[in-house]
Amino acid sequence: MANNTCDIDNGVLESFKKFRFRKAKSNAALVLKIDPKQLMIVEDETHENVTIDDLASELPDTSPRYIVLSYENKHDDGRVSYPLVGLFYCPDGSSDQSRMLYASAKSYVFQKADISGKIYDLNEAEELTDSWLAERLKGSSTRP
Repeated sequence: MANNTCDIDNGVLESFKKFRFRKAKSNAALVLKIDPKQLMIVEDETHENVTIDDLASELPDTSPRYIVLSYENKHDDGRVSYPLVGLFYCPDGSSDQSRMLYASAKSYVFQKADISGKIYDLNEAEELTDSWLAERLKGSSTRP
């Protein structure tokens, strides 16, 4: 665990690999939480073929989560891509202790998931919509 607030469970590291190379052509989400007793990042839920609205409705009101999302991104020119997106969900109803703990491990989690550049913060589950996500992905695009 050198230099990190929390360690990542080996099962989560394996899930990152499987998730990165999945072949399905649909949205999928790997939702992670911190086990506060062990200071270990563990899987909370896995969703295959999930809508963004359904994912948002599953998020807790008072506890942060890390979300690794494979998102079906439909481009204006008709192309479809499936970028890996990192979402740091930290609801306003979270305790200060939880907020600090999750914030301290955020970059480590998404680094281990091999996500860079497409990491977004959410404070309310209601913010998470297809249009919200598409707008951010469009802004992070490196192609014209």
